Amino acid sequence: MSDSRNADGERDYARAPGDAPNRAGGRLRLRPRLLPTLAAALLLPAFVSLGMWQLNKARAKENLQTMLDARSRESAVQMPAAPADGESLRYRRVIVAGHYEPQRQILIDNRVHQERAGYHVVTPLRLHGSDMRVLVNRGWVPAPPDHREQPAIATPQGPVELTGIAVLPPTRFFTLAPEPATGGQWQAVWQNLDLARYRAAAEFPVQPVVILMDADSAGGGFVREWPRPDERIERHLGYAWQWFGFAGALVAIWFFVNLRRT
Repeated sequence: MSDSRNADGERDYARAPGDAPNRAGGRLRLRPRLLPTLAAALLLPAFVSLGMWQLNKARAKENLQTMLDARSRESAVQMPAAPADGESLRYRRVIVAGHYEPQRQILIDNRVHQERAGYHVVTPLRLHGSDMRVLVNRGWVPAPPDHREQPAIATPQGPVELTGIAVLPPTRFFTLAPEPATGGQWQAVWQNLDLARYRAAAEFPVQPVVILMDADSAGGGFVREWPRPDERIERHLGYAWQWFGFAGALVAIWFFVNLRRT
């Protein structure tokens, strides 16, 4: 240092250029703090799991669509009168012959077609020469203006023969309200097509599949525009990448809040 005095005669010490403290410089070191680390440890696996869940749902729908495309090109098979294996019939085109039993028909509520509310008409069909029944989804009908009323459903009398795709109905449902008690009477309007519930309520054997009647098949059908298994797969993929993006952003934020200058 150089020794100099100011106007008042006091000694003034001038610092050399290398002696100034470097407050803006220094090394960046990772020093994890407890609360940010705990939050990241909880949220990061959740974000990744949710992303994988959506990705797996998209892959499952894609696999079902591939199966449908492959099996629908095969020759149609006759619906067996004996109890069948549902998986072996899934997405197979089948030929069904018998007669309808509208006494045990159900209407699946809250089905929308072209932004109109309505029902899916599901009617049991008794196979020729057997006590076995199979449920046939005959398509969509509009709901009356007064939802307390039920639409009038015309059902063919006598023998019918139809073709359609055999599907396995879902086993998990979102129910808006508990199903009302029937008091021993047959309930005509259901929120979901619960095949296990139907088989328990009916007094006859029912095949483990439901027939989606072909659009060009005779047999008393209504509007039949069935959704594809891979419908809205883009939504699942979008949700998956959204959750993965949250996970990446969380990692970046964790590094940012835990970096300190020495």
